This record gives sequence, C-alpha cells and structure tokens, in this order.
Amino acid sequence: MNRLEDASGTKDGSRYHKIAHDPAVFETLFVECFIEAHDEAPEEIILDLDATDDPLYGQQEGRFFHGYYGGYCYLPLYIFCGRHLLAAKLRRANTDASAGNVEEHERIITQICRHWPEVRIVLRADSGFARDALMS
Repeated sequence: MNRLEDASGTKDGSRYHKIAHDPAVFETLFVECFIEAHDEAPEEIILDLDATDDPLYGQQEGRFFHGYYGGYCYLPLYIFCGRHLLAAKLRRANTDASAGNVEEHERIITQICRHWPEVRIVLRADSGFARDALMS
C-alpha cells in the first residue's frame, strides 16, 4: 500500500515509482469486491473502524513517537465490514485516531447505497472515534 500511496502523481520514472495507478479507482475496488461477494442486498451491515499502530524500526519518513503505543509508528486507519476490508489509509502517528474517517465513510457509504439503497448501515468503533462530525 505504501508504494501505491507514494507513487501517486509521480511520473518522473524514479526507482520509487513502482506501480502506476489511479487512486480514485483503486479506492473503490475494495467496496466493489465487498458488494460482489453478496448474492443479494443484506438488510443491515456493520462498518467497523479501527486505528492501530504499525511499528517502525528505522528512520522512516513521517515517523512519530506515539505515547499510547510506546514507540515510533504509523497510525493506519482501517474500515472493515465483517471479513471484508473496505479502506486502509496509512497515516502518520501524530494525527488524531479519527482523522479522515468522515471522508472515507462518505465515499464508502455512497458507493454501497448506489447498489443497496435500502440497507441499514451501522458504524462501530471505540471511543477514539467519538467525534461530532462522525456522530452527526
């Protein structure tokens, strides 16, 4: 995932530009696979949010010490529905655990509702995501 995120907008042929891709199309792929895995629309789905540490052991760009995890790490954001990964965003550890989740949910929920307009969607997360923007 990191090679894809670092590659966006890079067209200089550098050795770090490993994979050419369209980020917007790539982000929709996880949700499309989730939708295609169902024969019919479910009545309800639960979207689980989580931010967890990705420990670092060197001098990686963007590294920060995170007091909760007790070390240098990244703080990726994950959104799952059951066993299906719908979003994975690599983020620096000096960000709030809930940062970026509203935009990701708007994108994911819009895509799901285009296919299943009647589905009830429940968001589930720990208290690190208790923010007005997400609750409303």
